[in-house]
Amino acid sequence: MIPWVQLDSANTPDGDHELRLKQRGAEFSIMLGSNELMNSRLSGSEEALARLSCQRIAGRRQPKILIGGLGMGFTLRAALAELGADAGIVVAELVPAVVAWARGPMASVFGGCLDDPRVTVREADVGRLIKLDVATYDAILLDVDNGPEGIVHGANDALYSIAGLNRARAALKPGGVLAVWSQGPDSGFTRRLEQTGFSVEEVRVRANGKRGARHVIWIATNEQ
Repeated sequence: MIPWVQLDSANTPDGDHELRLKQRGAEFSIMLGSNELMNSRLSGSEEALARLSCQRIAGRRQPKILIGGLGMGFTLRAALAELGADAGIVVAELVPAVVAWARGPMASVFGGCLDDPRVTVREADVGRLIKLDVATYDAILLDVDNGPEGIVHGANDALYSIAGLNRARAALKPGGVLAVWSQGPDSGFTRRLEQTGFSVEEVRVRANGKRGARHVIWIATNEQ
């Protein structure tokens, strides 16, 4: 069996944890301690995050999308495949090393999608961008942690609080969509979305095709 090789590491913004990029043959993994945050072989639910969101806003002219979390680019590539040439996608990634990995050792995984003219990468906190932009986005896609309970960066919890969800709703255009990826269900988060005024749909998707763990995607529509 081909052994795993650690290519690089980077601290999380709070300095409390370390992300590690590992490679085994053509396979990549990003680890946080003993937790595997993402693997280049498992892309199904991240792609579904983009596909389900783009389906809800199909037909809009010059749609603007905000993606929180670059990861391995699965959500970004799926969104580019769904959207037309007039779309604009802003990707917010808090850890600069993740962007460097995307352009460096994982360039083959990304397949040049960061060079698509529709894409702008911001090395920034997605929560800050949401706070600054009012009625700007047709869709906001969040995959910044393992779900509404942040383990990578404690400040991510603020995104999923009542105040954070209110800010996200304010950043969306009428009828816009907030889509959130999670490793598993969270009934408390569903209630918070509803309390904030979103119309909520909870979708279960497989990690990879018809196999693998079942992940959860919340599709919350700004019914203004």
